[in-house]
Amino acid sequence: MIAKQVPMRSLGKSDFASLAEYVTDGQSKDHRLGQVQVTNCEAASIQDAITEVLATQHLNTRAKGDKTFHLIVSFRPSEQPTADTLRAVEERICAGLGYADHQRISAVHNDTDNLHIHIAINKIHPARHTMHEPYYSHRALAELCANLERDYGLQVDNHMPHQTGAQGRAADMERHAGVESLVGWIKRECLAEIKAAQTWQELHQVLRDNGLELRARANGFVLESSDGTMVKASTVARDLSKAKLESRLGPFEVSPEPQARTTPRRQYTKAPVRLRVNTVELYAKYKAEQQNLTTARAKALARARRHKDGRIEAVKRSNRLRRALTKLAGDNRANKTVLYGQASRAMRSEIAAINQQYLKERAAIYADHSRRTWADWLRKEASHGDADALAALRAREGAGLKGNTLQGQAGQQAAEPAQGLAVDGITKKGTVIYRAGMSAVRDDGDRLQVSRDVTREGLRTALCLAVQKYGEHIAVTGTVEFKAQVIRVAVDSRLSISFADPVMESRRKAWAEKIRMQPSRVVAKFGHMPPPARRHRLSTLNELDVMRLGTGPQQSQPAPSEAKTSLPAELSHLQQRAMKLRAEMEAKKAERQGLTKGRSL
Repeated sequence: MIAKQVPMRSLGKSDFASLAEYVTDGQSKDHRLGQVQVTNCEAASIQDAITEVLATQHLNTRAKGDKTFHLIVSFRPSEQPTADTLRAVEERICAGLGYADHQRISAVHNDTDNLHIHIAINKIHPARHTMHEPYYSHRALAELCANLERDYGLQVDNHMPHQTGAQGRAADMERHAGVESLVGWIKRECLAEIKAAQTWQELHQVLRDNGLELRARANGFVLESSDGTMVKASTVARDLSKAKLESRLGPFEVSPEPQARTTPRRQYTKAPVRLRVNTVELYAKYKAEQQNLTTARAKALARARRHKDGRIEAVKRSNRLRRALTKLAGDNRANKTVLYGQASRAMRSEIAAINQQYLKERAAIYADHSRRTWADWLRKEASHGDADALAALRAREGAGLKGNTLQGQAGQQAAEPAQGLAVDGITKKGTVIYRAGMSAVRDDGDRLQVSRDVTREGLRTALCLAVQKYGEHIAVTGTVEFKAQVIRVAVDSRLSISFADPVMESRRKAWAEKIRMQPSRVVAKFGHMPPPARRHRLSTLNELDVMRLGTGPQQSQPAPSEAKTSLPAELSHLQQRAMKLRAEMEAKKAERQGLTKGRSL
């Protein structure tokens, strides 16, 4: 697992209310939010807790820094810790950072490939009103994560990557945005050639061949590409720092201007990270859409505004007509005043509703026409049914489900897409999340996985989807408990299915045979008529002949033959039946008492 602080780039973004609302927002997804927890707050609801935290922050007027600490705790893709483990992890990490007594709001998110916890912490102490800033928080988080992995049996992760801040940002750009960074491109394409240069002239020539230029800036060197993107030379490799280069090649020599500028053999362009599939057409479509984004958004907003103005004008026109009819009506002045007031209130109410609807439409337009990274744009297109965008996401590095999974035979082509299931979301690695009651079924194209709580409903949905995608012969990987659950659900649901594992298949057949033989034994045991002494008891009261007494439209009409029976006769018959049943019960009671007395003697 990895714990990481998300720094705020400006104090304007240090808004605890916005952060808490984002953390606890389900985003119209059934399975995005896991457990939501409010800690060290008197308020019970999220909104009241936000108000309480903001009031606490307002009491500190001296602090000029960020008053909110945003922490993300992420687990490995195949890990699904229990709710108790997640709570313990949150408590120990917050205590280790010195925030044990501080107010916080946390929520578990399940809509990505890695289950993770967002924790919004108030840095202002609720009693002392002082601000606490952890010292070297990344080191403390690394140590805490290592201890938690050991204590709770979690998968071990790399907590102290040997990367500078710029290298980390470049890696995040490639991982989250899906676009190749200049640092990554140089490392993959020409770093070995740059390190092999023995003189400044050779170094400058290698850089020109790759569309790069080395410049002296401040106390160091920068590498600049042909499109103007620059990066510190020491960020690419420590061997390219000014001190290391000058100690190896001598004092710095400026690159001489070439006699005839030649076209470089290759050069950096801001393009998607290379994948196993061709994304040239998709990326061209993405660039064109981003360039036309502002124009498209302006047109959509103008249409929404015209629609709003037209509706408001229609309401005002209707109000003028209503007032004119009231004026022409032959009524006294007091009644007309009341009618005018009703018309004005109705008009204002309708205009307010129109304005509220316009605000919602405007927010939706901004959401649909906001600038997106390459990976987020692929997710949007994949959610709209673009198979090429989904394939591009699934071709990214690290894509694929692990752990307890279902899949078809080796080399079997899966049917796409799944039919009859509602899609709850798509991750940046192309994992489609389907709704399955309290559970969620994840599909990476080759495997299926039941995420969150593994319920019978979720397993049955996953098995039906596996049959639809892969056929009736299914391969199951995972723990022994998971395989046993799969066998039980497949047999109980009477699915036409077989397993690739011979042990699982033999157990499935044995369990199916046991279930097949069970109904006959049940009928033989419980199918006989009870003895006379056990008949006409409370368990069969609903089967006795009774007559409903009452009035009203729901009273059933008696048949012609029953209409001749008088009510006193029916009551007498019921009384006799009741007395007979009471006598039988008294006799049985006396018989039981006699048997008990005989055993005691």
